[in-house]
Amino acid sequence: MPGSTTLTLLPMPAGCTIRDARPDDVDEIVALIRELAAYERLAGDVRLDPAVLRDHLFGPGAAASVLIAEVAAEGAPAVAGFALWFPSFSTFLGRPGIWLEDLFVRPHHRGAGIGRSLLEHLRGRTAGRVEWAVLDWNTPAHQFYRALGARPMQEWTTYRWDPVARDPS
Repeated sequence: MPGSTTLTLLPMPAGCTIRDARPDDVDEIVALIRELAAYERLAGDVRLDPAVLRDHLFGPGAAASVLIAEVAAEGAPAVAGFALWFPSFSTFLGRPGIWLEDLFVRPHHRGAGIGRSLLEHLRGRTAGRVEWAVLDWNTPAHQFYRALGARPMQEWTTYRWDPVARDPS
């Protein structure tokens, strides 16, 4: 696959499936977002409205998409993690790619290849770049991504322009 340099596709972890999220997954997606925020020490920053999130994920002109990782469990499959992503575009490559906004695997499911499977599914959706940001202190994530063959973009600084920051006065 173009753009895939060192990632070798591995078999799916036993009992794991990756699927596109559905509107009835919104409550679980919100729970995963809150768990991710707690892990990232940003729980106080979560202000989303589930109904608005549902519209942005599944409504007309959806802004983002979600992959859900499920593992076999007694009764029904259990959600183990998710990847929230949206299309990007590289002017230098002249082709679309993917921006991975969030990747999260619940702690008791880590180490089983679920995060890698989610990323492999994203990698398979584009011949362009797959890019994301990682908190500086998150050493386990840095190690995981480096093991895949991904590299940090040392020469780039991420900026954010929040709506409340628009008025310079």
